[in-house]
Amino acid sequence: MQRLGELVATAGIVAVPLLIFSVVAIALVIERSIFWYRVNKRQTKVAKEVLRDYRHDQELAKQRLKRQINLPLARIFLAAIDLDDAEPDELALAISGAIQAEIPVIKRFNNIFDTIIALAPLLGLLGTVLGLIQSFGSIDLGNIGGTESAGVTSGISEALTSTALGLVVAVFTLFFANIFRGFYLRQIALFQEYTAELELVHRRYHRRTIQHFESPESLEVSYATPDH
Repeated sequence: MQRLGELVATAGIVAVPLLIFSVVAIALVIERSIFWYRVNKRQTKVAKEVLRDYRHDQELAKQRLKRQINLPLARIFLAAIDLDDAEPDELALAISGAIQAEIPVIKRFNNIFDTIIALAPLLGLLGTVLGLIQSFGSIDLGNIGGTESAGVTSGISEALTSTALGLVVAVFTLFFANIFRGFYLRQIALFQEYTAELELVHRRYHRRTIQHFESPESLEVSYATPDH
């Protein structure tokens, strides 16, 4: 901790925003890691179980989804199958709208990550410039190698430290941001895969229902009149 304090003190004024960026980045990385761990661990299993149940008992599928409502794909499924007697086109529209609603959830904090990645090296560069300005301002041509050289050394140390600190914050944030971006792209692919399967199951169910009502036996029962 003492070494960290010395490092921040050496980096100069730009160390303050860089330290804030690092704390924010660490907090968001922890939050996103917990989120993606929960999603990746449970969601595929839940989706397969719901699709299996939906083929036989729609109410059972709804109940299972309501128990897993904190999962993005469960909310998408529930928004679709919660429609009563939905036509296949209506189901597709409900799925599309639900996916669009979930995209900001799975992309959460991406803009903050991008901002930190872009600004941290620039702040490090600003610290470099300020440190060099301090170094050149401390140069006394008539006292080269004397006591004034301490100011030059301090300025150069500030310049190098701030650059290194900015790069460390940017690299750390970029590493995890790319991992989360990969999870996001994989999640979009899973949305498309499982919602397409849901639409297929629903279309088959809808077709069987229509065929049942249009069968000769159904028509005969519907139009039968009592004998007088």
